[in-house]
Amino acid sequence: MSVISDVKYFLEKLLPLVEEKKRTAWLEQVAVWRDASIASQCPAAKMHPRDIIGAVCDMTDKETIYVTDVGQHQMWAAQFIKHRNTKAFLTSGGLGTMGFGYGAAIGAQVGCPDKRVIHFTGDASFHMNLNEACTAVSEELPIITVIMNNHVLGMVYQWQSSFYDRRYSATVPQRKTDFVKLAEGFGAKSFRAETPEEFKEAFAAALQEKGPVWIECIIDQEEKVLPMIPNGGTVEDIILN
Repeated sequence: MSVISDVKYFLEKLLPLVEEKKRTAWLEQVAVWRDASIASQCPAAKMHPRDIIGAVCDMTDKETIYVTDVGQHQMWAAQFIKHRNTKAFLTSGGLGTMGFGYGAAIGAQVGCPDKRVIHFTGDASFHMNLNEACTAVSEELPIITVIMNNHVLGMVYQWQSSFYDRRYSATVPQRKTDFVKLAEGFGAKSFRAETPEEFKEAFAAALQEKGPVWIECIIDQEEKVLPMIPNGGTVEDIILN
């Protein structure tokens, strides 16, 4: 049997027939896992992803559009962004590709010129498509790009650390890119931050700029995305620390 219908009309008719389930016990368990995962794996580090994302959310409004590339920063953004506005979180999901973010941020800024666009990326993802700074500068698009720089290909590095006895392959490129100088070469404004205080100061300044801004944030390469489920595992195999 098949149903041919406009999906909006179909769902409007279907939803009243579906019995609501509260799932209270499950949501309470998720909350426990969330609290357990908030603790950093690198307590001695000067700055953590949650500090960066939390500061961004505190200093912007609920109309802000957030865009991500692909990698650890993408998952941290999904975990720690406080605002939940419809159509305001642009990410390529599990089948996306590194480098997606800057082009998507440019599209979002052109489409919504009156809204603030924040582009979260990692140093590895940003290398894939940072040439689009030319477009952002030429069009005077006030996109703020927050680069979480751990000097590795973070997500794959995490997997190789956790499941392959730290046998690293192509995840520690030892790049020496100076994002501040590179941004200035494109004609964009740029900052580097190594502490939460430095980031807040840089972000406040970025909010006053008329064109694109990059903020390079130095984070520890051992910082992990948690909780996580191993490949082929179930929620029973969840890793919390």
